[in-house]
Amino acid sequence: MNRQHYYDLLSAPARLDYELYLDTGNLLACQKPMPAMINADELQFQIVHQVEELWMKLMIHTLLDIDDHMRAGHAHKVVTLFSRCNMIMKLMSEQLDLLETMSPHDYQQIRLQLGNGSGQESPGFRTLMKMPPELWETFEAVYLTGRALSVRDIYDTQYRHDDAYVIAECLMEFDERMGKFRANHIFLIQRSIGMGAASLKGRPVELLDAGARHRFFPALWAVRAEMTDDWGQEYGKVRESLGAAE
Repeated sequence: MNRQHYYDLLSAPARLDYELYLDTGNLLACQKPMPAMINADELQFQIVHQVEELWMKLMIHTLLDIDDHMRAGHAHKVVTLFSRCNMIMKLMSEQLDLLETMSPHDYQQIRLQLGNGSGQESPGFRTLMKMPPELWETFEAVYLTGRALSVRDIYDTQYRHDDAYVIAECLMEFDERMGKFRANHIFLIQRSIGMGAASLKGRPVELLDAGARHRFFPALWAVRAEMTDDWGQEYGKVRESLGAAE
């Protein structure tokens, strides 16, 4: 096939309403021209990371809406919007698998094009990292102190599977999916570069590993262990074998 012919089709000026509305001319020009690509996989590398930035932009705007709706007590809207965010996080994690179709050799060539840059410099990612503490402040103000409840009350002593519970679970799932995304990113690094590479200088690897273990809402994770330990006193830590009665 004539490569230039198809390159020209993609770069043709927008004429149709769909093209004009989505601004496809500028969108498709965000990648380097094909003749300037260092190898055939660089286009994929750029698109995956650009799409991730777009997903994070949507998630940031959605989290802002979630905060507003939590303050207003619109629980159903909060749950719906958290479902959107959690689906975005799932998509972002799955998209990383595309980058594993590159060989380590081809990735090294692309990596040189980044200069000293890394994913830690992502504007979307850096913004997202600042938002969970403020979401927790809102949840705490509205659903905990605002109702004279503790996390333990929501999950155990006054458990009603109500709006406070389902929103807490939305926060929990968001935290979990963020951790899975960061863990998948570590596996991508291991497969493409190797975690023990001297050229990584150690510290970035440590930051990635610490990030994957970080929990934004530790109280929601800790309450599970607390309840299990306490319930164990009632149900017994060591139980008789199910086969013992036979």
